[in-house]
Parts: sequence; structure tokens; C-alpha cells
Amino acid sequence: MNSHFKFLRAAISRVLVFAFSISVVARAQEHRQTLCIGRTHGIHAEPTTFGLKLAGWAFELERGRERLRSALERMRVGKLSGAVGTYAATDPELERLACERLGLEPEPVSTQILQRDRHAELLAALAVLAASIERFALELRHLSRTEVAEVAEPFGRGQKGSSAMPHKRNPVVAERLCGLARVVRANALVGLENVALWHERDISHSSAERVVIPDSFLVLDYMLDKLAWLVEGLEVRPERMLRNLEAGHGLFFSQRLLLALVESGLSRDDAYRTVQRHALRAQGEEQDFRELVRADKEIAGRVDLDSVFDLGWYTRHVDTVFERLAALAGREEPVHV
Repeated sequence: MNSHFKFLRAAISRVLVFAFSISVVARAQEHRQTLCIGRTHGIHAEPTTFGLKLAGWAFELERGRERLRSALERMRVGKLSGAVGTYAATDPELERLACERLGLEPEPVSTQILQRDRHAELLAALAVLAASIERFALELRHLSRTEVAEVAEPFGRGQKGSSAMPHKRNPVVAERLCGLARVVRANALVGLENVALWHERDISHSSAERVVIPDSFLVLDYMLDKLAWLVEGLEVRPERMLRNLEAGHGLFFSQRLLLALVESGLSRDDAYRTVQRHALRAQGEEQDFRELVRADKEIAGRVDLDSVFDLGWYTRHVDTVFERLAALAGREEPVHV
């Protein structure tokens, strides 16, 4: 039992430290200017950079860390207030001294137990963090698809992707993370169910807590370790990202053109219909949107198309985000339980 407690304590420490977020920041910096297509609703939208995707992950992980720190801090309470919290059999001073010795604060009002909203908050914080990891893993799964192929999981020499099809290289670790996130989320539901107890105490909560609290920390420790492995060894394919970007026939320039036409004095509705007409034709006939637009003398005479079709426009403020990322990385400190 003691060795199990030490293992759990180590897992909690590792979950709090999130040392692997340094790897996320490093790979984000590596790909801060690596162009790729952004997607909304699964459809090509406008260009972004792969580094910006990873920068978003780093900030989300930091929010997860802060939620967890805050929830654990609210768990640092204790009680020695008697059978129903009235101090009938002891003195409040004894509770104060005992809690001080243990590094805890006395629960302001307790019953026979500590109120379980604290435990529910902790499990919810773990579930949100697991959901974030699932979001990252799901993104990698999509980008690994054959039709996309912008990234690939690390693949060792002699590793098999499929027992039946030798060509397969499946995103199995990312899939595993998505599955484990469901376990941690389900555990959070147990925490919420444990809040409502009968009167000053029943014991319906305790048996479940002995399972879901340690399991959630242990699973999340594993998930963070595997995500670190994924990020550090991830095969990123900038050439494929550019091919996919260009496969959209330049349609991502549609908003830039729309705004330029509006600035030239055209009503927004007329500008939208003009741009949409060329966009739908480029999409339906698989023609280059830029060439169709340049052939339209009405448009070419109103706006500077070289400026409109400038890819650099989409990344001109990337450095602003990475200045924020550098500040985030600079304030990371190890945390010990």
C-alpha cells in the first residue's frame, strides 16, 4: 500500500510539472513559419502555421496546469470537528494544531466529512486536461490521414503498422490518448455524483473515490508521457502542407479579395457575390482562383491583386504570438506536491 501511495504521489508531481510542455514550445518555435492550411468545419479556410497550432497547445496546457493547481490548493483542508461537525467531543484548537502540523487549513464548516465539491472540482480539472490532450491527439489523427499526410507518429525500425497490411502506419498512440480521455471524463462524473450525500454523511462516495481519484492521476500521467513522446518524435512534413494548401486552387484568398473590393468602394453584398462567383467556378472546374480573378478586368482595375495574393499577409503577426509564448515559457516553474 505504501509503495502504491509513493507511485501515486510521483504521478501527481509529474502531472503538475508538465515538463513536456517545453517540448511543445520548442517544436512550436521550430515551425513558427511553417505554412499550412487552416481548416474550419473540416474545410480549407485560410493559411496558418503549424507552429501556431502548437503554440495554442502550450497555452491550453498551462491553463490546465493552473486549474489543477487551484483545485489541489482547495483540497488542502482538514477537519477534526466530531461526528457531525459541532466539536462536541474535541476542541477547535486541536483541529487547528493538527491541520497546521499537516500543512492544511481547517475546513470552515464541516460535517463528519469534508464537502465533496472540492473533490468534484479536482476530478473536473483532471477531466478538462484530459480533454485538451484528446483535442491535440485528434488533430494529429486527422493530419495523419492518407488524404492529408501532413504529420506522422514516430515509427521505429521494424515496427508493424498492421498485421495484415504492411504499408500501414497508423496513429495508434493518438488513438489511445483519445480513448483514455473518455475514462478520465467518466471519472469526473463520479465526482459530481459524490457531491450530494445524505445529511451529515453517508459512505456512498468513499468507495468510488478510492478508484477514480488515483486512477485519474495515474492515467493522466501516462497520457502526458505519451503526448510528450508524440510531440518530440512527430514527423512534420512541410512540403505536404504546402501541397495541400495549393490544392485548394488559391481559394483561401477569397476574404482578402472581398475586403479589398469593399475598400475600393464596392458594396459588401456586390463584392461578396463577385468573389463567390469566381470561387465556385474555381472549385467546380478545378481552376486556379487567382487566374480567374486576374482575367476579370472589373476586379483587376479596382484592386492591387499582387497585394491581395500575398501569402506573407497571413503570417505578418506571427511574431506577436511567439513573444507571448516566450513569456509563458519563461515563467514555468517546477511544482512539488
